[in-house]
Amino acid sequence: MPELPEVETSRRGIEPWVAGQTILRAEVRNVRLRWPVDEEIIALRDRRVLSVQRRAKYLLLELDQGWIIIHLGMSGRLRVLPQPQPPEKHDHVDLVISNGCVIRYTDPRRFGAWLWSDNLLTSRVLAHLGPEPLSDEFDGHWLYEKSRNKRTPIKPWLMDNKLVVGVGNIYASESLFVAGILPSRAANSLSEDDAALLAQSIKAVLLRSIEQGGTTLRDFLQSDGKPGYFVQELQVYGRAGEPCRACGTPIQAAKYGQRSTFFCPQCQH
Repeated sequence: MPELPEVETSRRGIEPWVAGQTILRAEVRNVRLRWPVDEEIIALRDRRVLSVQRRAKYLLLELDQGWIIIHLGMSGRLRVLPQPQPPEKHDHVDLVISNGCVIRYTDPRRFGAWLWSDNLLTSRVLAHLGPEPLSDEFDGHWLYEKSRNKRTPIKPWLMDNKLVVGVGNIYASESLFVAGILPSRAANSLSEDDAALLAQSIKAVLLRSIEQGGTTLRDFLQSDGKPGYFVQELQVYGRAGEPCRACGTPIQAAKYGQRSTFFCPQCQH
């Protein structure tokens, strides 16, 4: 599933082609995504795009009136087509742009979403979200204060979008490795120094992945069709049984909250 760096990469990929342009129309070939495509999007005509933003794993197109909210789901991706091309089987939504290009949404599993909102503050998918991990609001003090009464393992706790958005499975494992913290530790075992280091590690890992265009494991491609290269820098995720790049100890795997977790028993404590 595309995580925060992949969504941010998609945002940066389409922004130069869309911001300041007019959406002439939306061509919706399949409304049956995770939720039905909202009628306001299907009926969209001649609406100017003021900005292209991101909140958590959602792409936000700010129009002169209203917002388009896009979630890529398990296998969705956006591509920039410099000119119209015949759609293929899984090409479900096109935005036809005034500069002649097409923004095409492809989603084989149809777990993504195209939603409309008149006001983001009341959006059903955004209203409950925690702070952005790359914002000033998210820091060691925030993590430490939120962890005081939490006995759950740190790994699934980090993936709670009410705590912080966008720290999905890959980046939670990688950030805990960088911080030297075992994923099985109880969240309330974090010291203030641990929390500060963990917050810094999350920011550093996410920023590095964004620089590399995200992580391509199976489905994700950038808007220009290129893969994300951060997969070449993964320290623990998906490397069970392979030697730790830091100490040589075999990487181990476990499951927390039904999600696979990878760690080095020597480097993490």
